[in-house]
Amino acid sequence: MKNIVYFDLETQKSAEEVGGWDKVRDLKMSVGVTYSTQRGGYRIYGEQDVPELIRELQRADLVVGFNVVRFDYEVLHGYTVFDLSQLPTLDMLVVLHERLKHRLSLDSIAHATFGLEKTSEGLQAIQWFKEGRLMEIAEYCCYDVKLTKLVHEHGARHRQLFYKNRFGAKLSVSVDW
Repeated sequence: MKNIVYFDLETQKSAEEVGGWDKVRDLKMSVGVTYSTQRGGYRIYGEQDVPELIRELQRADLVVGFNVVRFDYEVLHGYTVFDLSQLPTLDMLVVLHERLKHRLSLDSIAHATFGLEKTSEGLQAIQWFKEGRLMEIAEYCCYDVKLTKLVHEHGARHRQLFYKNRFGAKLSVSVDW
């Protein structure tokens, strides 16, 4: 059985707090979540567990995420010398951006495809971290991983996803993963 690992993380700080988006490595991970098809379940990682998280990603046959290459991997590069871009990865945002020539959010795809919405957003997770509310971050991040998994599986099964454009029209985009 192929081990697909769905992955997302949240950070301790915002880009504004570290001096800009060119310093993503300085954002520091608050919580990371994976779902492994081999394991058939989720795993939640705190900052102290980053080495274990990286090992799980290295063991994956495929890592699937949304903006994982430019964001999540870059955050983890603050903890390791291993080049995570070497991992077999499907970054759905990258594929969709190449096809559409503009960025979509995971939320817009999940809402148009399934009628589901994210439960919060990254800046809220940073506030929760500052308040020590790691359980809320873990729940939010698990839900984002679930949405990532649903979007990937739907695209693989139906070869298309839906999204709403800025005028509210529901459109489709073909995918080949």
